Amino acid sequence: MTIEVGADRKVSRRSFMKWSGIAGGSAALVATTAHLGMPGIGTAANSDGMLDAEQTVWSACLVNCGARCPLRFQVKDGTVARVLPDNTGGDEIGNHRIPACPRGRSIRQRIYSPDRIKKPLKRKPGTKRGDEQWEEISWEQALDEIAEKYQQLLADYGPESQFYAYATGVIAGTVSGSYYGGALQRLLKKMGGFLSYYGDYSTGGITEAMRVTLGGYIDSNSTDDLVNSKLYVLWGHSPMETKMCGGSEAFYAQKLIRDTNVRTIVVDPRHSDSVQLMADEHVALKPGTDAALIAGIAHVLISEDLHEQEFLDEYCVGFDESTLPEGAPENSSYRAYVMGDGPDGIEKTPEWASSVTGTPVDTIVKFARELGNNKPSMIHQGWGAQRCANGENQSRAIITLNAMLGNVGLPGGGAGTYPGSSAVTINSAFDADPNPVTKKISHFTWPDAIDHGAEMKGEDGVRDWDEDGNPIWDPQLEVPIKAIWAYGSNTLINQHSDINGTKELLRDDSKCELIVLCDNQMTSSAKFADYVLPGTSNAEEGDVVQQGLAANMGYSIVATKAIDPLYESKTIYEICTELARRLGIEEEFTEGKTQEDWARQIIEDSREANPGMPGYDELQEMGVWKVDNGARVALREFREDPEANPLDTPSGKIEIYSAEVARKAEEWNLPDGDVVTALPEQINTWEDFEAAKTNSNFPLQMISYHFKGRTHSSYGNVPWLKQAHRQVIWINPVDAKPRGIENGDEVIVYNGRGQTKVEAKVTPRIFPGVTTLPEGAWYNPDKDGVDQGGGPNVLTKYHPTALAKSNPQYTNLVEVKKA
Repeated sequence: MTIEVGADRKVSRRSFMKWSGIAGGSAALVATTAHLGMPGIGTAANSDGMLDAEQTVWSACLVNCGARCPLRFQVKDGTVARVLPDNTGGDEIGNHRIPACPRGRSIRQRIYSPDRIKKPLKRKPGTKRGDEQWEEISWEQALDEIAEKYQQLLADYGPESQFYAYATGVIAGTVSGSYYGGALQRLLKKMGGFLSYYGDYSTGGITEAMRVTLGGYIDSNSTDDLVNSKLYVLWGHSPMETKMCGGSEAFYAQKLIRDTNVRTIVVDPRHSDSVQLMADEHVALKPGTDAALIAGIAHVLISEDLHEQEFLDEYCVGFDESTLPEGAPENSSYRAYVMGDGPDGIEKTPEWASSVTGTPVDTIVKFARELGNNKPSMIHQGWGAQRCANGENQSRAIITLNAMLGNVGLPGGGAGTYPGSSAVTINSAFDADPNPVTKKISHFTWPDAIDHGAEMKGEDGVRDWDEDGNPIWDPQLEVPIKAIWAYGSNTLINQHSDINGTKELLRDDSKCELIVLCDNQMTSSAKFADYVLPGTSNAEEGDVVQQGLAANMGYSIVATKAIDPLYESKTIYEICTELARRLGIEEEFTEGKTQEDWARQIIEDSREANPGMPGYDELQEMGVWKVDNGARVALREFREDPEANPLDTPSGKIEIYSAEVARKAEEWNLPDGDVVTALPEQINTWEDFEAAKTNSNFPLQMISYHFKGRTHSSYGNVPWLKQAHRQVIWINPVDAKPRGIENGDEVIVYNGRGQTKVEAKVTPRIFPGVTTLPEGAWYNPDKDGVDQGGGPNVLTKYHPTALAKSNPQYTNLVEVKKA
């Protein structure tokens, strides 16, 4: 592929009429499905597709569900006329098919969406961000003005003032990637760097929990290792909704459960689809109380001698007084906390745990005995529990329970974290340059960095490292964020907390002076930019696609450009090349290479690490290359020889008691309601289950979950998916009846931060006193400011968690009334 930098992309009238008739609306789609290939019920291997297609090229779904499903685009008359799934491999895990879910199969409705951004847009002078007052401008004007403003801000404030927004809409691309590396980050690095972030909206709490407990981000055993397990626990994890394709667990986890007949327990406040389709038992609890449930389980394990004391003595710090680090106070071990010898003097009996969690005492005792008598057990921790205001302790507690059971480093066990996989390694010289700006903020605290960045320091989440890579204890930002670069991101508004508060901050352009957003859909966040640049869809460019989560199977995909870019859209590589030319660094940025040249080099560089990996041309023809790398057993080497293979913690061991967190608890000046603890204790926070008891205005807890009809907000505007998976709020009949709410009613969910309108689903599948509203629905306010999209983030609070400074978007109090 040769990139024509700066060339205007035109769509012929013939091509436009072809696909506009296809994608103009749901009525047109229904009328033409016989010819256009709606997803059918047959297997991929038996599907021949359109017999008169002019070509069929390999691509993939690039969004952030954790999988990277191959897609085959069939092209006719210059349009993607049909989308087919992977037809390679079989049903044997290790070389299995990777069939895309309905989201990926509906990708034509994204490619040809009426929400496509067609031309570069500039906010009209004198209007505010969010007013949706635009003027269409040429690419030349847009890039000239952006480059000029960028250089001015660099001169005035330095590269630390340039923030790269959290973005996962193109997470699976390499040259085109939006999350780690990619063209835009490369450009900003070449210009002196940018302020980056640590953590992410998916895993901010658990990432910090793993860092202080295990020394870094460590995924658990891969799911195919269930053949060695005696008990399977999915803790706050629902793969049947979040990982529902062949590139992830919905395909192989069900098969493994059937094949092994392993007993499966799901812990969740919600009777999720995974409970229905995978579980033998559902352990329900109030949101934000997982650490209390685990303390109650630990009490049973200790009292009945069902825990692995030898493992705790050899591999862990702080379970007992004898393994506490030097300087730790007396009776500050986890055993002391559980047995009532700690500072609070409360014995964490199953009865106590039940009073906190709402889980029956008998269920807690039975669950503890099952865990204690069925080792090794595989505990796969999802990311739901850690998305609360006390999420770090929730995750640390689950890891601690796993250590008490001695599961670590064993086949059939694991680290007590997220399911791992055996991946193909992609080596990208395109992303090799380090960021000259070493300071980072939390992914969640960019509003603070806009508002008062120069006042932020370590206790506010600023991190920095010295030349040897050692963390600096109390770094500080020198300047606020003055420019935001957002590519493939709907985080500025839709996916961030407190939409109404965030709107007002972004509307003040005296603070953040420049917002440049590149996307292919006019998202909620795009409406708050100064410049909106029309990017391509993945059908309109080629790239190397990053590995997904597929148990023991590694795979790699070369995506091929299927159609010419629509309207005036350009690839991000083209856009950055044009900007680099204006900034005087084009040769340094491109090194004389096209996007295809870089893709070829990436594959060639990756072949050394992946024996048998085909070259670029062969892989492009194959589409997807698969290899069985064997089951992942996390921390196997540490278990076998902890002295030769220490963890990256101060002690080299699993730190149940963290001296670092103890120091932060002593030295940090935290806002009211924020607490950090050296142990994974149960912490009461603002707007949690305890606060709900006394809040007469907003007495219901509200959590969210990842939805089958979208991947976060990606695909959130696809008509097929919106019809198949309606946005609804779950409310228990106990809570619905006194409010006069019946199933199917339109309701208003509200609190002091905002209101959203949505359909009610009255169901016992949600814990009493709790509601749940799926994340990712596109924000769509009416003239009175009431969101008509049913999105939760008009209700969520902007209040970073105490330790990780992460997003607590499952800690909220609301009220619900009939609309």
